[in-house]
Amino acid sequence: MEETSREAVATAVQRVAGMLQRSDQLDKVEQYRRREARKKASVEARLKAAIQSQLDGVRTGLSQLHSALVDVKDIQNSLADVSKDWKQSINTIENLKDVKDAVVQHSQLASAVENLKNIFSVPEIVAETQQLIEQAELLQAHRKLMELECSRDDLLYEQYRMDSKNTSDMNLISIYFEDVQGLSDELAKQLWMVLQRSMVTVRRDPTMLVSVVRIIEREEKIDRRMVDRKKQTAFIPPGRPKCWKDKMFDVLEATVSTRIEGTQSVTREADKMWLVRLLEITRKYVLDDLIVVKNLMVQCFPPHYNTFNRFFSLYHNAVSSRVKELAFEDLEANEIVSLLTWVLNTYKSMEMMGHHELRTEFNIDQLEPLLPQDLVDDLLSKYVQTFTSNITGWLRKALETDKKDWQKDTEPEADQDGYYQTTLPAIVFQMFEQNLQVAAQINGDFKEQVLKLCLKQMNTFLIRYREEVVVYKEEHLRDRQLPQFYVQYMIAIINNCQTFKESINSLKRKYSQSSEPSDSDAAIERTLNEVAKEGCQFLLDEVFLDLEHHLYELMTRKWLTGSHAVDTICVTVEDYFNDFNKIKKPFNQEMTSAALRRVVVEYVKAVMQKRIAFKNADERKEGAERMIKEADQFKFLFRKLSAGEDTDRLCGAISAIAEVFKLTDPTLLFLEVSTLVSKYPDIREEHIQALLSVRGDASKEMRQMIIGTLNENKVSHSGVTQPIFKDITVPTITMTTMTSMATAKLLK
Repeated sequence: MEETSREAVATAVQRVAGMLQRSDQLDKVEQYRRREARKKASVEARLKAAIQSQLDGVRTGLSQLHSALVDVKDIQNSLADVSKDWKQSINTIENLKDVKDAVVQHSQLASAVENLKNIFSVPEIVAETQQLIEQAELLQAHRKLMELECSRDDLLYEQYRMDSKNTSDMNLISIYFEDVQGLSDELAKQLWMVLQRSMVTVRRDPTMLVSVVRIIEREEKIDRRMVDRKKQTAFIPPGRPKCWKDKMFDVLEATVSTRIEGTQSVTREADKMWLVRLLEITRKYVLDDLIVVKNLMVQCFPPHYNTFNRFFSLYHNAVSSRVKELAFEDLEANEIVSLLTWVLNTYKSMEMMGHHELRTEFNIDQLEPLLPQDLVDDLLSKYVQTFTSNITGWLRKALETDKKDWQKDTEPEADQDGYYQTTLPAIVFQMFEQNLQVAAQINGDFKEQVLKLCLKQMNTFLIRYREEVVVYKEEHLRDRQLPQFYVQYMIAIINNCQTFKESINSLKRKYSQSSEPSDSDAAIERTLNEVAKEGCQFLLDEVFLDLEHHLYELMTRKWLTGSHAVDTICVTVEDYFNDFNKIKKPFNQEMTSAALRRVVVEYVKAVMQKRIAFKNADERKEGAERMIKEADQFKFLFRKLSAGEDTDRLCGAISAIAEVFKLTDPTLLFLEVSTLVSKYPDIREEHIQALLSVRGDASKEMRQMIIGTLNENKVSHSGVTQPIFKDITVPTITMTTMTSMATAKLLK
């Protein structure tokens, strides 16, 4: 306590010291004192309130404990009284056992007396019931059967109550009533027979069907009562529950299934249209039966049976099972199409389940699909496999036929515009069109799938087509005289590529809902362009094989002294292009541009191969003027052939090189070379070295100076779209070449 007081005093001193650190705070001492007094009074009041609350709680707890103690003592006294009374009544309960046995015996005797009449007349009632069943008096027969079963069940129940372990008496009763179970089974057979013929019965005698339903409803009520009693007593009569209602639905389901399965009257061997006939008979039977259910059978069943919807589902399930069986058979391609068209289109149409008389009773959109999607996919996959196999064979055969045409001794046919063509595109797309029309009968998605497959097969076919075109060209190169109309058929092949493009676009517009290009479209476009461009290249190769000797004369001594090589080149190119005019756009334009480019490149190659070295200024001038003249000849020719905008630039390369040769002042050579490089930035160092070598008067030091200066001021290639010098190589002189040249010189 003293320590606590000391800590409090120390804390107070510290707080006072904190308040009176400055002299002006002494004036507020009284104010501080009053504030601390108020705080102290507040704390003391809270402490008093807390202590008072604790005391009140303790007082209340003690009072409740006292009351609980009193209650416990009262309960203890009551339990003692109950125990005393229970001990006194044990003897009384044991004395009442005889009374209990007498009550049970009385109950059994009362039941026996009540059923005495029925017990003695059991054989007679059994005979009457049997006769009623045979006479189809089902309601009366069932009433008699109920009386017999009631007597048997009451006797068995009373025996069970008296002594459930006495099986001998229970068996005795069961044996006495053993004919009753046979009557029940016989009556059930009659009920099931009526239900099996329900579609006929409801038309001729609907009261018979109503009687069957009433009997089944009675049995359902008895089943429920017996089951409830079993929960209380653990006793259930023999043969219960009968569950005739469930059996009724099973019989109806089997009847519907049998009716659907019995529609097939012919086989594939007897009639190739067997499946179409089967599906049509099924459609007619299902529609007729459901209309009978709606108009007649619904009235024979209780409303809570939901009869129409139940029969609708039964027929749907039966048809679904039958269709699945058909789907697992080894169907041909046309049979797959017939089945899927019927399943996906006919089944829910107005001709069948969507009929106007049925639509008001059932929402057809709630029906599950007749075939699961995986089975539909399997059928479609099987059809696609067959279709793929067939179309692969058709395309192969069409290509073989077209290859035979390439060897003919007559020109290919021409269309109305005069362009050469073969019959291959028409044959191919006629096949595609026929198969797409069949696929469209199933659904739009499958039509799209078949279209994609056609395009995929088309791409594979075009790859094979391309390979055969290459083989065709190689065979021609072995003997250029054969086949006679190689050029014309190569032109037809190029034109076929454009026809293929147009036909594919036509198919897509007609059968595809998507306008977006697919991967197959891009692949086909790429392959067709490759085939066409290679065809154009093969034709140009044919041209340049004829020009090879004349191109070799360029930039030689023979050329300088007056060769007619360029005149022959121009005449030959123009002659070939008279045939090339039968190539469709845009390939004819591309081919003309390619021919011009190749002529110019071959000319520049002749320069770079250094076939000639000018000896003096006169030769340089003569050679340069000749080059400029020949560049103008090429320009005139290819303008006439409509080579395009690059004509001047390409032919200008020859003129620009000629200007380098034509220059008379060697000191200005760097400027002329710089001009050439600025016009054609793809020119390389070895090209300039070759030009200066052909010029013949540039010293080694001058060459190094020109090359070095150009390297310091390199021109960007970014603006050049069609380089000329890029693919032109300059031959290097090896030791073997030098030896050969020296030997040739000595021989001369």
